[in-house]
Amino acid sequence: MPAVWYTGTTLPTMSAASSASAATTPAPALLTREHVLRALKQLAREGRPLPLGTVYELVYRGKRYPPRAVAERAYRLATGNPEARWPRPAGAPTNAVLEKLDFTISTRRPVLTPGSATDGEETDQQQAEDLYTGLPPVAEIQPKYSTAAEPNAAYSAPASAYSRAEALSELFISEGDLDAALAGLQRRRNLLLQGPPGTGKTFLARRLAWLLLGARDESRIELVQFHPSYGYEDFMLGFRPDAQGRFHLVPGVLPLLCQRAAADPGRPYFLLIDEVNRGNVPRIFGELLLLLEADKRGAAHALRLPYAPAEAPRFFVPENLYVIGTLNLADRSLSPLDYALRRPFAFVALEPQFGAPLQQFLAARQVPEMLIEQLCTRMVALNQTIADDPELGPDFEIGHSYFCQPPASPAEAAGWLRLIFEQEIGPLLADYWREQPATAAAQLRKLLA
Repeated sequence: MPAVWYTGTTLPTMSAASSASAATTPAPALLTREHVLRALKQLAREGRPLPLGTVYELVYRGKRYPPRAVAERAYRLATGNPEARWPRPAGAPTNAVLEKLDFTISTRRPVLTPGSATDGEETDQQQAEDLYTGLPPVAEIQPKYSTAAEPNAAYSAPASAYSRAEALSELFISEGDLDAALAGLQRRRNLLLQGPPGTGKTFLARRLAWLLLGARDESRIELVQFHPSYGYEDFMLGFRPDAQGRFHLVPGVLPLLCQRAAADPGRPYFLLIDEVNRGNVPRIFGELLLLLEADKRGAAHALRLPYAPAEAPRFFVPENLYVIGTLNLADRSLSPLDYALRRPFAFVALEPQFGAPLQQFLAARQVPEMLIEQLCTRMVALNQTIADDPELGPDFEIGHSYFCQPPASPAEAAGWLRLIFEQEIGPLLADYWREQPATAAAQLRKLLA
């Protein structure tokens, strides 16, 4: 199985004591300009690509080199020890030695003073370069996570089987609609569930995944929710701080899931994205916009991620990864998806369900029959009023999810329903008819009558 993505190895860190010790280490007296020239010739002859430093570069005959990598090669030549490590940290301490030997060190971006936070980034970057120059390849280095990362679950229960009959018993959709949704997901491998609030989009997304998995196997499902501050660095690959404030290149949710799916090609894996259109989707998806398409899956269509080193494996989406997203059509603050973003997905529209399935569900939980009929009749009438309003329409109808957790005692059902009308449906109506408060009040009175 080829590697799928850059593993995002955590950069090694230095303790305060070791950092101070390295900073005071004297420059090796035996290092000469000739040693540095020989090191540069060796590196050029080997043709090994060296990643450029974050802040500093040694410029020689039109080529650029990371200063500390050059210094370490020259130091090994000077000592005759091919395993010797350059005793000075990257940044100003190493640059000073090379500049004394008449080599040019350029700054790629402004630095205030030696030892500043920006100068310290060069030390971190050079330590990362050490991983790619002489030590095991990136693919052989297992990713490590700092204390700032989320801990793994200490225990997960074994997955129980999940059948089609179970799905139909807890979903308020017909068997034909369930078959259509599964067919779209299997055909495109990407499905978007769209509808008004409260229509059970996230609930259905998870059950579609369980049906294709054949079990309630949460180990092969990853759930994320998009929001305005969610970005490419969270979803794909980017630099993040650890508990000590140092930044490391860390993979996001998708590459980690793709790696697991590619290592287990015989079984499906699922990414559930809640509130897709609440985030800046083009920025979050990046290369995924192309790689999600059903005919662009697999290693043959792999792309290089922007933050990944040049020698890192290219990224691709394996064929056994399925993506299910949800779209809230009623939120005025969200912009619709453009046509390019829609292309990889099949769409399934969900509507409020106040028919027989919901009524049977409530009756099985001992909600009085008269109250069930009152609830369903009044909500159907309200939704018709909303759908007929030219400023609202069907996208603003109110879903059935508000009524899916009735109280255990039948005696409490009337109070439960009244509170939902007053505390949940009423404020939503007031927002819908913000310019017509009398209309909102009149509709709420009809619900409470």
